[in-house]
Amino acid sequence: MTTRIFIDGGVGTTGIEIGDRLAGRPELTVLTLAEKDRKDAAARREALNEADIVILCLPDDAAREAVTLIDNDHTRVIDASTAHRVADGWTYGFPELEPGHREKLANSRFVANPGCWPTGFLALVRPLTLAGLLPADWPVTVSGASGYSGGGKAMIAEYEGADGIPTAFRAYGLSLAHKHVPEMTRYSGLTHPPIFAPAVASAYRGMLVEIPLQLRAMPQQPSLADVHAAIASAYAGSPLVSVASLADSAAIGQVEIEHVGATDRLKLFVFGNAASGQARLVAALDNLGKGAAGAAVQNLNILAGLPETAGLRL
Repeated sequence: MTTRIFIDGGVGTTGIEIGDRLAGRPELTVLTLAEKDRKDAAARREALNEADIVILCLPDDAAREAVTLIDNDHTRVIDASTAHRVADGWTYGFPELEPGHREKLANSRFVANPGCWPTGFLALVRPLTLAGLLPADWPVTVSGASGYSGGGKAMIAEYEGADGIPTAFRAYGLSLAHKHVPEMTRYSGLTHPPIFAPAVASAYRGMLVEIPLQLRAMPQQPSLADVHAAIASAYAGSPLVSVASLADSAAIGQVEIEHVGATDRLKLFVFGNAASGQARLVAALDNLGKGAAGAAVQNLNILAGLPETAGLRL
């Protein structure tokens, strides 16, 4: 018996990427709607209720509406929008968040897929707060750059239109009220929102997330080795998250936004200067992979009791 899957919003950037990862998997049956029925409430309701697992690739309001159309007690939902990431009754869909979280996900009915930026941020910060190396009230800053596909069809059209690339690099989120900040704060264990300084680069996909730390100013004055050990220990044996050794990190002079390519992997680095007591923590991921579609499929596999990396790009 196969698991029935319905992607609501399957023609968007993330939905298409998810569909590609589900194609050709005999253990799954992907339900689809004809073009004329995609926005028909009755047709969507039928598909939503027929599926064992629904993946929502919709704007926030439409995602909330889709949940209300499910009138049974068994269809499970993975929401790739921002709508439910800090909502009561929803489990945050980052399996690697902390010990036991993967098991919590497996038993959840409603799962909120993480944002791409929070994925890199939490992968670096959560192990440090759990280990007590990073105080909960520490003033944390996170910055980096994402490929323009993270902006969806509108931004893709802007960068790939007849007028050419509008800019090589641009900062955004300047009001310090970005929609990702609530989930970054809640699931990191921090008591105050981090300063989040994102940017878009003229690359279709890829992402670098960076957190600078003044280790010498922190209460425990952790060393680079301490920080690395906490992060490496958190992902020992992880099928998708790897941590470069301190020696390997010290041997490279740069990390490209395309470092992991079009894969569903997440690579973490601890750079720094022991003499100055400073560190730069860097996460490299594909904003459409582990930052979106890959994460949704990983969560689907966990919910369905299937091999966690089935269909993923390793």
